[in-house]
Amino acid sequence: MILAGDVGGTKVHLALYDFANGQLIHIRDEKYPAREYSGLEEIAKKFLAADKPTSACFGVPGPVRDGRLRLTNLPWTLDNRELQTGLGIPYVFLINDLEANGYGIAELKPDQIYTLAEGDPGQIGNRALIAAGTGLGQGLLMWNGRHHMPYPSEGGHADFAPRNEDEIDLLRFLKQKYNGRISWERVLSGMGMTNIFEFLRDVRGLEVPAWLGEQIAAAHDPNSVITENGLAAKSEICEKTLDMFVSAYGAESGNLALKILSVGGLYIGGGIAPRILEKLKDGTFIKAFTDKGRLSQLLINMPVRVILEPYVAVIGAAAYAEARAAEISGVSPRAASIES
Repeated sequence: MILAGDVGGTKVHLALYDFANGQLIHIRDEKYPAREYSGLEEIAKKFLAADKPTSACFGVPGPVRDGRLRLTNLPWTLDNRELQTGLGIPYVFLINDLEANGYGIAELKPDQIYTLAEGDPGQIGNRALIAAGTGLGQGLLMWNGRHHMPYPSEGGHADFAPRNEDEIDLLRFLKQKYNGRISWERVLSGMGMTNIFEFLRDVRGLEVPAWLGEQIAAAHDPNSVITENGLAAKSEICEKTLDMFVSAYGAESGNLALKILSVGGLYIGGGIAPRILEKLKDGTFIKAFTDKGRLSQLLINMPVRVILEPYVAVIGAAAYAEARAAEISGVSPRAASIES
């Protein structure tokens, strides 16, 4: 059996898999509120109970160095050697969460991916991965001539680059709010959607009707209210929030695609994209994605795909655990890579 996990700042999603006939077989999974536990080991022990997996992999937010990571949103330090000993699992791996997403793509079925733009599907080469959710993740799927190999990136923390008057004023608003530099994550994430909404309310003076204010105040997730009312065209400020968010999302996706020359296409992951899929379809995203001047045609030829499967990181972590453990032990020829 294989233990796989997606570790976030608010929740930890764990799953147990078997591997037979070249396929991952889901057994069970569970989500845990991260802040209610002292660390990942405590959660994993509770989840496993009497089960004894032979390998484990956890996708984690941030750069992993020598099997070790200190989380920024939780008071945890993760070490694969300590987890290996504490859990009694022979093979334990920590990888970046976007890297885990990258390994998961190869395991997805066609109905778990939506093609936003066909581009030129015959092109072979690097692929890009961007995922707005609680934060903004970015990753690379580098073509080595046989496989697409996932590599992590912290590109979501690069400087936000405004393109028009609204975004220039948004940058000024956010610099004042956060008293310093502004990264793309401040714009393209859950907090980013809230930031755009507040900018439109406080700087542009768009009205927040009483009924909308009441819904937002009562909601566990205010962004779900903004999204729902924006998609339904019930509120101008919500519609404008989605417009600015999706346009900026497309622009930064295009930036990433240019930087790694992802002629093999772009994948959009994260929790936000499936929820706003109808908005992504209206052309706002693709217009910003391809608006790259003399290199626009390069972007027009790139396929753009939305990952609909919410647990792709967990699936990818399981695939990585199975492949790396097999590679180290010499039990299976399956390689830890993404097939083209």
